[in-house]
Amino acid sequence: MNCNEISLKISRWISDYAKKNGFSLVVGVSGGIDSALVSALCAMTGIETHVVTIPIYQKSDQVERANKHVAWLQSKFKNVVHHEIDLSSTFDDFRSKFSGQGLNSLGLANSKSRLRMVALYQIAASFGGIVVGTGNKVEDFGVGFFTKYGDGGVDISPIADLTKTQVRDLANYLEIISDIIQAPPTDGLWEDDRTDEDQIGATYEELEWAMDYVDSGRKLDTNQRQKEVIQIFKKFRERNNHKMIPVPVCMIP
Repeated sequence: MNCNEISLKISRWISDYAKKNGFSLVVGVSGGIDSALVSALCAMTGIETHVVTIPIYQKSDQVERANKHVAWLQSKFKNVVHHEIDLSSTFDDFRSKFSGQGLNSLGLANSKSRLRMVALYQIAASFGGIVVGTGNKVEDFGVGFFTKYGDGGVDISPIADLTKTQVRDLANYLEIISDIIQAPPTDGLWEDDRTDEDQIGATYEELEWAMDYVDSGRKLDTNQRQKEVIQIFKKFRERNNHKMIPVPVCMIP
């Protein structure tokens, strides 16, 4: 399928689900390419689309990109409503409750994502909406690079079968702001400049290759870097597998 066909298919899929159940659409917009694409696809449905920016000590360039994207959306679509909810002080209060208890830095970073999830569901409850996920295929089903019950807490996942390369192709096709397309992917949970690649140790293009290699079961000659990427992929998949499967249930005979 070409980009036009894919964008129309996803937009219609979102529309069919929302209209069948009488929902509006709620999307968190971070300044990254995934949320920019998803919010554009939602806006294309013509259904009331609530785009929400939720800075929690977020880097200024990320906030600026998010706001530029919202302005771009509203210039093209009349069904887009913007909400800005700064939860920095809420996060400060949350963090203060654990002072002196050996705060885990990763757990604290993930708490930002979970606070955003709570805010998105409050918007959804207020406007009869569903929370639309922004995770791509590699994040959601490859390495599990998302926060459980944070950005992983959604009602539908329209781009979870698209690789990052396909996301970029579609974003270019829809003429999403170039600053967003070119920005290094980041989860925006840290107060420094670390990117997804810094945290994972491989680019999304490398992870796409590794995911295809591992899942296909092929045994091909690989160079040293490819061997490293395969090990990175397997490490993250094994460590994060609990995010990608249903919650275990103790079955009583």
